[in-house]
Amino acid sequence: MSGIMKVFLLLAVMFCISEAQLDHTSGNQCLCANVQRGIQSGTKMKDIQIQIYPPSVFCDKVEIVVNNNNGRRYCLNPELKPVQRLIAIIMKPAPSTTTRPTELN
Repeated sequence: MSGIMKVFLLLAVMFCISEAQLDHTSGNQCLCANVQRGIQSGTKMKDIQIQIYPPSVFCDKVEIVVNNNNGRRYCLNPELKPVQRLIAIIMKPAPSTTTRPTELN
């Protein structure tokens, strides 16, 4: 094989590797292809699990994934006001049930 062919082959391999790396870091490998407007009616809050994924190198947007006890998995649109209110309620710290120590004088 001639020297010029080796150079072209090396350039082709380098080009393929760089393209493959760009595809993996493009921010378009999100879990949620489709999003819903809210949690389905009739679903009890104790029957669901909500996971919030912040933007990352794999996906450039916030993703909210809901899993229910029936095995159904769907995504919510984080830009909708009802979804934002739901997340605010979930993220609100629960009131403390522990008693505070009394001061001794």
